[in-house]
Amino acid sequence: MGSKDTLYDVAVIGGGLSGLTLSCLLGQAGLSVVCLDQGTADLPKNKDLRTTAISYGSRQILERAGIWQNLAADPCPIENIQILDGSSSVLLNFLSSEVEDKSFGWILLNYDLRAAMLETLKSLKSVMHKPQTTITDFEVCADHVRCITDAGDVGARLVVGADGRGSFTRKWMGMPARQWSYNQRAVICTVSHSNPHNNVAVEHFWPEGPFAVLPMVDGEDGTHRSSVVFTEHGPESRSLMTFSDEEFETALAARFPERYGDIKLIEPRAAYPLGLVHAASYIGPRMALVADAAHGIHPIAGQGLNLGFRDVGELAELLMQAHKNGEDVGSQELLETYQRRRRPDNMAMVAVTDGLNRLFSNNIPPVRLMRRAGLRLVSKIGPAKRFFMKQAMGDR
Repeated sequence: MGSKDTLYDVAVIGGGLSGLTLSCLLGQAGLSVVCLDQGTADLPKNKDLRTTAISYGSRQILERAGIWQNLAADPCPIENIQILDGSSSVLLNFLSSEVEDKSFGWILLNYDLRAAMLETLKSLKSVMHKPQTTITDFEVCADHVRCITDAGDVGARLVVGADGRGSFTRKWMGMPARQWSYNQRAVICTVSHSNPHNNVAVEHFWPEGPFAVLPMVDGEDGTHRSSVVFTEHGPESRSLMTFSDEEFETALAARFPERYGDIKLIEPRAAYPLGLVHAASYIGPRMALVADAAHGIHPIAGQGLNLGFRDVGELAELLMQAHKNGEDVGSQELLETYQRRRRPDNMAMVAVTDGLNRLFSNNIPPVRLMRRAGLRLVSKIGPAKRFFMKQAMGDR
């Protein structure tokens, strides 16, 4: 598979979580795949505690890809989701026991998930992973695309851009995208707390932005741990990053539910700006976009990565069926089917997350009263509540 004359079925551009998952899915079905990855094939020397929330639907995709089975550590299940608005009490309380006893999702360490993906890739003979490889150009031909890289040329019948919000693939395609900034930054960190979390995830909406607490597996020493996403407007978020650890812990304690007990920062903070990007189209001649390369949303619903996995799962199904039938995996018909199946779902999530952020960032009393009344109403109407719980699970 390493020959420069090899024509692959699919070239995946990007070695992030979505790109590696797509490569594994296709490799399991015997398609020849090359994953062109700017990053390194090695895991960081120091295992950090940054996390990813995986929905029930995404777990099914990871299982089909052979990745879930290779996780070295058990992830932490989410059995209960509590939603609060400002200083109010819990307005929505989702219990997994109310929907077939399935967990809403699992919290995994990014390190463990990537390690499982790389381990799976090594076992797939039809997949070539090319780390530290940068795409510089494409040439679209009648029956394939030539990928021009700093390490030589690679040919494939289909190119899939999984190269993130700043996607080189999308820009090369000349694909316009709707995009704007929310003037917010998410400050993420890991904390320990004196009391157990009981597998509860908390989404607390404040005018400045959502504050999420996600349960993690206890540390080897029995320490109770949670991952935190602390969203603030630009100036305030910069202050959070300049605080001493003690000052930051004080700011955290003011937002944390009291039941967690004493809070202590156990991992350095990181921050990233929040914005929206949505490509006008996900497809071009023998090219497709998935995940953040096609759409990047506000993290208010915790569904960004899971939405990308749904793209990956849908496209993989179409490609595997075409491969099985001896059809062209880069055909325009296949690509149009992919876009037709995925774009409505993504557009809906773009609208929902954008609308939720604007709604909960508005602290005008009439608006605040209306949204609290709406949340309480959802809590009391069984079918509506079950619908939102299934959405949280990614159970399509």
